[in-house]
Amino acid sequence: MRSTDRRAVRTLVSPHTLGRPRGRAVYWTVFSGVVLLFAFAFLFPVYWMVSGAMKSPDEVTRTPPTVVPHSWHLTGYTDAWDLMQLPQHLWNTVVQAAGAWVLQIVFCTAAAYALSKLRPAFGKVVLGGILATLMVPAQALVVPKYLTVADLPLLHVSLLNDPLAIWLPAVANAFNLYLLKRFFDRIPRDVLEAAEIDGAGRLRSLVSIVLPMSRPVLGVVSIFALVAVWQDFLWPLMVFSDTTKQPISVALVQLSQNIPLTVLIAAMVIASVPMVVMFLVFQRHIIAGIGAGGSKG
Repeated sequence: MRSTDRRAVRTLVSPHTLGRPRGRAVYWTVFSGVVLLFAFAFLFPVYWMVSGAMKSPDEVTRTPPTVVPHSWHLTGYTDAWDLMQLPQHLWNTVVQAAGAWVLQIVFCTAAAYALSKLRPAFGKVVLGGILATLMVPAQALVVPKYLTVADLPLLHVSLLNDPLAIWLPAVANAFNLYLLKRFFDRIPRDVLEAAEIDGAGRLRSLVSIVLPMSRPVLGVVSIFALVAVWQDFLWPLMVFSDTTKQPISVALVQLSQNIPLTVLIAAMVIASVPMVVMFLVFQRHIIAGIGAGGSKG
């Protein structure tokens, strides 16, 4: 029993060392130094980008660079908002991301629920085929996807310059589907059987029982779905030749010609704000959702 207790309290720094004033001082000094070092490594590039947009065009290209701007200017942000037509391209991105998120939540949730609780024939084979797509590089699927949206099979219509070209490929997300299925596997079957005894059908059980219990994993799937569309560049560049319909990720590159560097940096800052805010608000759901979907209790 004593050996078990000793193993239970074994840490990087022993409690005996932490009990001494010198040990506590050294521990907190090292701990604080490591935290500050990591905070600096992650936050300094953000500060550099935000402050760079407030420098003059000559100062931002100066060698050696200045850490603190000599004079702070907000004209870079106002010019970026007007010259690069950011409101329009941000709205395009919101429409594309929102549509992809809604369709992904609906279809991935339905597919994961069917594979987890309904257990159809050849369900494991279907799941294995879906997971096998994770092993295929995304670049290898670009050409087949483009040929598909350029001439939709059976209907023979083109989805180019249409948000559907973003929405439909985003639905086929094997990782989010597997994340949802793993979470649904952890829901006790007794709960669903009790609902069936009370007269609830499969769809009613999904809407009234499974989905309310799945808020953590639905939150993280939503974040992954929105971020994937928001930061994607290659696929929107291929399907949107109309510049008025391009998302912000493509517009920043297409409209960067003959634009001052400070204005371009300011546009990048504005484009990154929505995702940073969303992460700060929902960051706890990321860890909770991954942990809930990745382990089976």
